[in-house]
Amino acid sequence: MLHARPAPDECDAMAPLDHGGDLSAARRRFPDAPEPWIDLSTGINPHAYPVGALPEDCFARLPEPAALRALEATAAHAYGVADAHTIIAAAGAQALIQALPRILPGRRIGVLTPTYAEHAASWRRAGREVVACADVTQLATCDIAVVVNPNNPTGRVITRDALLALARRTLLIVDESFADLAPGEGIAGEATACGAIVLRSFGKTYGLAGVRLGFAIAPLDIAARLRDAFGPWPVSGPAITLGARALGERDWLEATRRRLVDDAARLDALLRAAGFEIVGGTPLFRLAAHIQAQAIADQIGRAGVLVRRFVEHPHWLRFGIPADGAWARLETALGGSP
Repeated sequence: MLHARPAPDECDAMAPLDHGGDLSAARRRFPDAPEPWIDLSTGINPHAYPVGALPEDCFARLPEPAALRALEATAAHAYGVADAHTIIAAAGAQALIQALPRILPGRRIGVLTPTYAEHAASWRRAGREVVACADVTQLATCDIAVVVNPNNPTGRVITRDALLALARRTLLIVDESFADLAPGEGIAGEATACGAIVLRSFGKTYGLAGVRLGFAIAPLDIAARLRDAFGPWPVSGPAITLGARALGERDWLEATRRRLVDDAARLDALLRAAGFEIVGGTPLFRLAAHIQAQAIADQIGRAGVLVRRFVEHPHWLRFGIPADGAWARLETALGGSP
């Protein structure tokens, strides 16, 4: 039988966690690597939504409440949420992850692991007891349960029925940052009815991580507390304008999903040919295992390719989907893999 256990101290509670995307650190580690670097260390769509021209006043003026409400209404429609008052825009899912411990009670926080480490770190910073749970059923014994679905980095998917059952037993937070491209098991449309909180990310799916836009879907009382926490201008004018435009283009999203599914299959084949075992993933990233993963990460790093390592799982590497012009360099870099 699996038992819940205190979450391992992956880092000091007040220290910043290691994330992908740090090209400055990569250049220091591999100063002779060729430029430009290929950054595959994040799970961000390499085929970004076309930004196009934005009106000057979205930069020059303070965001208007009506524009923010329109963005949230568009997001509600995109995520299948009936009441737009239950959706809250913020400067990225990470801002919401850090805000929730400040507004929610609860001493014992269960996190389904292994997963995105910022969830546990944010609750620890707030002085809560964080329990790493290896199974969904263990989460029900905690005051608050946190599930990343689909999971980062493994791609694990918990069924809708299992999540709804869990929501009936404890306060459930589901991070659906990678759910746009894996429809079917998300509960955003049912979150408020079952008292759950669902987080969504804009930047990953749309390839615009620098825009910093995300959403929470929550019961009205929790939604009100989040609005209070973020104040009158939780999102920038350009993010509001671009988010409303992109979230309304469902044809673009579906075409992008098909393209990324094909890209993920291509990447799996490339990694297998280099001796990796595919552990899991989503259409935005693949998690692969190799006995010499660290040596391979160094090898491709010297070739100017950055991937995501995991201190707790040294045999794992996470590969983002390459942009169109990056496949040949990745294949060449992997060519001498042990």
